[in-house]
Amino acid sequence: MDNNTIQQIKDVIAKSSSIGIAAPKNPSMDEMAAALSMYLLLKNSGKNVSIASPSDPIVEVASLVGIDKVAKSLSAGGGSGDLTVSFPYTEGEIEKVSYTLEEGYLNIIVKAAEQGLSFDEKDVEYARGGGKLDLVFAIGTSNLSDLDTLFDTQNPDTKIVNIDNKDGNEQYGDINLVSNRLSSLSEGVADLALSLDMHIDEDSAQNLFNGIIDATENFQHPKTSSLAFEMTSLLMKKGATRVVSESARRGIKIEDRPQSLRSVRPQNANTARPAEPVPAPNKRVQSQQNFEETLQKRIAEEKAREAGLDPTRQVRQPKQANQPAPVNQPRQASQPVTEDYQDDVTSDDDAPNDWLAPKVYKGSSEV
Repeated sequence: MDNNTIQQIKDVIAKSSSIGIAAPKNPSMDEMAAALSMYLLLKNSGKNVSIASPSDPIVEVASLVGIDKVAKSLSAGGGSGDLTVSFPYTEGEIEKVSYTLEEGYLNIIVKAAEQGLSFDEKDVEYARGGGKLDLVFAIGTSNLSDLDTLFDTQNPDTKIVNIDNKDGNEQYGDINLVSNRLSSLSEGVADLALSLDMHIDEDSAQNLFNGIIDATENFQHPKTSSLAFEMTSLLMKKGATRVVSESARRGIKIEDRPQSLRSVRPQNANTARPAEPVPAPNKRVQSQQNFEETLQKRIAEEKAREAGLDPTRQVRQPKQANQPAPVNQPRQASQPVTEDYQDDVTSDDDAPNDWLAPKVYKGSSEV
């Protein structure tokens, strides 16, 4: 935005006593936010300002500050102009028009002719007007003809500042601030306010902030400009805050979103970990233990035989005539064995000399 254009806008604002803000038909959040912010900025500057749109505001923009000030037509003096009552007229159906005063109310009486009135109450329209608009800021409107219902667009005494970011804009203004490089109208109005040294209060900042967020899809749109980030930072310093996201307002839960949009949460450090598997016992060690147990059983059986006991029944057997009685031989408990196993047990006479000596088990592979 060049200095010459800024100076022109400063001069025309200073000379204007009655200013109008024209919003487009069915405005988006960004368009209405930019229009309402310009209305608030000029109002805070002490100007007589009115704002209007050809259509009624929708629910989406109901949260914007100043939305209740949007009328159906612009009026000089900030809404202090004449009141016009309009309705369809057919030749010969109205006999006369009069008025009465009753308890502080002015009643306008339209007396019907014999054929009656052809229109209904819903066809009656009311508009504030009269006087002369010195300046109109047209926000987000590409064609001048779309503003015909808001003010007299053909009046040469009314200067128009055209602010838009659409490619098809007709450049109809006396001053045109039209650029498709703007990712939002709100960032353009915020930049203009700074250039004009206007005071941006918290309400204006919040409106502009909401407009930028909506137009840039929370800065995700590829057209998002660097100016949008710059203005957003400044608006937050002026008091603008992030509001609840659209997903939260609509009740969309995280699990309802696509898997690609869900955030991955880090695992809690306190979350119990699965138990580590217990390693299987070493087969070589197990084999050695089995061998030692078998060896101990055989030693106990031999000692039981020497003591005259049956290893299977643990009862004393008759002594042999030529077998000396054991002297102070302690009685050892023996483990029962099967008959087959008993047949394999060797006698003292057949046992090798190193039978009772400790044995070292060697495995089938090198350790």
